[in-house]
Amino acid sequence: MATSERDCYAILGVPRTATQEEIKKAYRRLARQYHPDLHSGPRKAQMELKFKELNAAHEVLSDPETRKKYDRYGHRWQEAEAYEKARQQARAGAGAGPGWEAGPESTAGEGFDFGDIFETFFGRRARPGSGATFRDFAMPGADLETEVRLTLREVLTGVTRRVALSEPVPCSACGGTGRQRGGRLCATCMGTGSRAETRTIEVKIPAGVQDGTRVRVAGKGQPGTNGGKPGDLYLNVHVEPDHIFRRQGSDVHVTLPVWPWEAALGAEILAPTLTDPVRVKVPPGSRSEGKLRLKGKGLPTASGGRGDLFFTLQIVMPTSLSDEDRKLYEQLGRTPRPDPRADLLRTARQG
Repeated sequence: MATSERDCYAILGVPRTATQEEIKKAYRRLARQYHPDLHSGPRKAQMELKFKELNAAHEVLSDPETRKKYDRYGHRWQEAEAYEKARQQARAGAGAGPGWEAGPESTAGEGFDFGDIFETFFGRRARPGSGATFRDFAMPGADLETEVRLTLREVLTGVTRRVALSEPVPCSACGGTGRQRGGRLCATCMGTGSRAETRTIEVKIPAGVQDGTRVRVAGKGQPGTNGGKPGDLYLNVHVEPDHIFRRQGSDVHVTLPVWPWEAALGAEILAPTLTDPVRVKVPPGSRSEGKLRLKGKGLPTASGGRGDLFFTLQIVMPTSLSDEDRKLYEQLGRTPRPDPRADLLRTARQG
């Protein structure tokens, strides 16, 4: 599930009064618990998401200055900085422009009421001014990020995935202010002024995508505030390893077992591909580690073409021999042939 930022203190499991040392200790303890390298299978993916969330929370709270901003504005502290900057520019007389509603006795940068917009963004009133009102200060929505795991067969064709997105909506218990009667911190939203709401969208992932690719889906992040454009959704693509097929760029490699007589005499055998099996010809006299190539049977490329499929021959011996098999091998062993180890022995002597 793609998520926006949760409460950083809740993620680290510390109270808001925690010291920097307590935050540091909590982070170290949880980092050891959630580190992806300590887990395997489906649980590893879950731990990767938790570990990423843990690092993001620690990055905010480990810096005293950033922590002050977070304590004051919550998870939208970066947007708050943008707001403060805009207010300072207005007070400095940056000049009126679109969205500024000046009163008859006001001048640019003087007497603006930022209370409405501040309340909209951060759930509490700013000190009201007199005269003009700034109502069109748009805030873009936050970007969301999640991980998508694909098989090689899905990479071959492309795939449409349903992605669950969690986004904040105003907390009904406190009306989005983060506070309850008496100024107490809202117990429902922990002072954030919002709660998570889930929506599901369908996202098309193109064929041929590489492992580690970051796919951007424009406008599918959190909605903007006060007319601001929505954020984007980023999909971090992870291609699962396959037991049969090995990927190298757009090419695919397969180890293909053959019997000694198939390699010696040649044969037409059935071989696997990412779709249906195909029949391939093993040339007479083939050697172990020799390669067969099927052009255009690999994965899609960025230019619209296709990679190739390579079969690496692996000569395998029967696990047991019948009397007839043994006689045939004995007959082969009595036939005079050059020593296949001659070059090896000669090179070893030269040292």
